[in-house]
Amino acid sequence: MTGSAKQQQTHISKLTLTNFRNYAALAIDLDPGAVVFSGDNGAGKTNLLEAISLLTPGRGLRRAPYAEVAREGGDGGFALHARLDGPDGQVEIGTGIAGSDTAGEGGRRVRINGAAARSAEDMLEWLRVVWLTPAMDGLFPGPAADRRRFLDRLVLAIDPGHGQCALEYEKAMRGRNRLLAEGSRDGAWFDAIEMQMAETGVAIAAARAELVRLLAAMIDRLPGDGPFPQADIGISGELEGEVGISPAVDVEERFRRILAEGRERDRTAGRTLDGPHRSDLVVRHRPKAMPAELCSTGEQKALLVGIVLSHARLTGEMSGMTPILLLDEIAAHLDGGRRAALFSILEELNCQAFMTGTDAALFDSLKGRAQFLTVDHGKVRPTI
Repeated sequence: MTGSAKQQQTHISKLTLTNFRNYAALAIDLDPGAVVFSGDNGAGKTNLLEAISLLTPGRGLRRAPYAEVAREGGDGGFALHARLDGPDGQVEIGTGIAGSDTAGEGGRRVRINGAAARSAEDMLEWLRVVWLTPAMDGLFPGPAADRRRFLDRLVLAIDPGHGQCALEYEKAMRGRNRLLAEGSRDGAWFDAIEMQMAETGVAIAAARAELVRLLAAMIDRLPGDGPFPQADIGISGELEGEVGISPAVDVEERFRRILAEGRERDRTAGRTLDGPHRSDLVVRHRPKAMPAELCSTGEQKALLVGIVLSHARLTGEMSGMTPILLLDEIAAHLDGGRRAALFSILEELNCQAFMTGTDAALFDSLKGRAQFLTVDHGKVRPTI
């Protein structure tokens, strides 16, 4: 991970959707800075944010199978197109699937300036996208898998190679679990798979540990008595704890040995019991010296907002371009003081931030400083 002191805004100047969710066809011009989508529940506000979230690797903010994303009544496929204005000029990014590809998750195609991209990771060269949704409100008291996924998305915005590394680890682990389930005693197969798990697993752990170190330093820059409290963050995981102390090659060898020695135990359990797929993100409310999961829902929301904003600032400093923020139903869960503080921080970040809400009045203080659009069941128009 390398940093850059110079940050320039990248923003979506035009977004085009075809057969995506409840949008048969939509093309909207977008301003830099804050963009507010308002409308009734079910009108399609979050669908717009989901479309933007698919301009980055993965399955977007809902993690929905592609077949669910395609519009009912369409041909089974969908297409998204974004025109980006950034430090390197204008870039065109398109992604989607053909109707015949909906059965497989590998069918999504990406085109950049009209040329086929090697993978979805290529989009990270042009923009970074960070989001916060109501579904994440239960992040701290919820299952560890959700926190790992959240952490890995934070890492991906800083380290574009992290996603591919995670995929390779998961593939190797599935292969090992299959051998365990089949009762295989083929030592050579196990050795090869466990070597790959050791190499990719330690790389994952190292990237996570580095992200947490950098993010913790950024969180320290939040005002101690501000509207978004400082969080103490760490990782509960054996590999993540070792990578900052021992050389990576030594950690890989220890992890490989642990996997080899644990085959019989794992065979009994029916799965691999050691590795970064078991790690957890640990968060504490610093001013109250309390685990985040024991805080009130309002305190948990404020902690999460503070972490996401700090990460957005870190992403800008590390990549040299400010990320695009997607904040779904954000204003309804913050009091007036925190809303004002949020809007001020977004302006300071110099980022394009998409926010949704059923009541446009919650964003009144942004009038004259934001683009207001009304979403009405497949149509989007300027708010009057």
